[in-house]
Amino acid sequence: MKTLVVIPTYNEVDNVEPLLGLLKKAMPATPQGFDILFVDDHSPDGTSEKIREFMNSAKDLSVFLLERKGKEGYAGACIAGFKFSKAQGYEAVVEMDADLSHDPAYLPALLTAIDTHDFAVGSRYIKNGGVAGWGLIRRFLSMGGQLFSHLLLNCPIADMTGGYNAWRMETLDQVGLDNLISKGYSFLIELKYRAYRKGCTYKEIPILFEDRKHGTSKMSKQIFFEAIRNVYRLRKIVH
Repeated sequence: MKTLVVIPTYNEVDNVEPLLGLLKKAMPATPQGFDILFVDDHSPDGTSEKIREFMNSAKDLSVFLLERKGKEGYAGACIAGFKFSKAQGYEAVVEMDADLSHDPAYLPALLTAIDTHDFAVGSRYIKNGGVAGWGLIRRFLSMGGQLFSHLLLNCPIADMTGGYNAWRMETLDQVGLDNLISKGYSFLIELKYRAYRKGCTYKEIPILFEDRKHGTSKMSKQIFFEAIRNVYRLRKIVH
C-alpha cells in the first residue's frame, strides 16, 4: 500500500535531522516503502526551515511539509495530514511523534499489520511493550488515563492513548474525520474508539516508548482534563 508517515511538529528543530536519519534506516525493512509529511504549526524555533533544508538536499527520502498558520492543536495537525494523504492518493497513513519517542524501527511491523487489519496500534501496554525514561507521576497519569478510557468506554484496546498508529485510508473514511470532537491528545482515544465501534479490526504491536531527549513535552493539565471530558462525551454520542 502507498503509505505516508504523518508527523506533527511544534518546536522540534533539534529532532528533525535525527528522526529523518532513523526513518531512512527503517526504509529498507519496509518493502512497500513510505513517504513522509511534516505538519508544522508555525514553530518559532525554525523547525519548518530545517525541514525545507532537508527537502532541498534529500535524494533517498520523499519528504513533504504542510505549514499551518499557528498552534491549532494536535488533532487538527493530524487531521490535516490525513486529508493531505487522501488528496494525494495514499492508501495508508501512519501517525507518529517527532520527538524520537516513537522508533521508526517499528514501522515495518505496523505496516505489515494493516495488510490484514483495518488499523494497527503501537502499544506500550501489551507483552514486550513498555516505557523508558518516565518518572512516577508521568507513569501514573498515563496508566490512569488508559485505565479510565478502557473502563468508561468498554473498549479492549490496550493502549488507547498512544500516538504511534497505522491506518488504512478506507478506515479513516469509515470513521469520518469531520465527525471528531477532540482538539488535543484525546483525539488519539477518540479515533481508536470510533473505529472500534464501527467494527474495524485492529492489531496491537508492542513498542518501547522512550521519553524525549530534546525539547519540552506538549502535555499539560489543560490537555489532560480535556481528555477526561471528551471520554465522557464519547460515551454518550458514539453508538
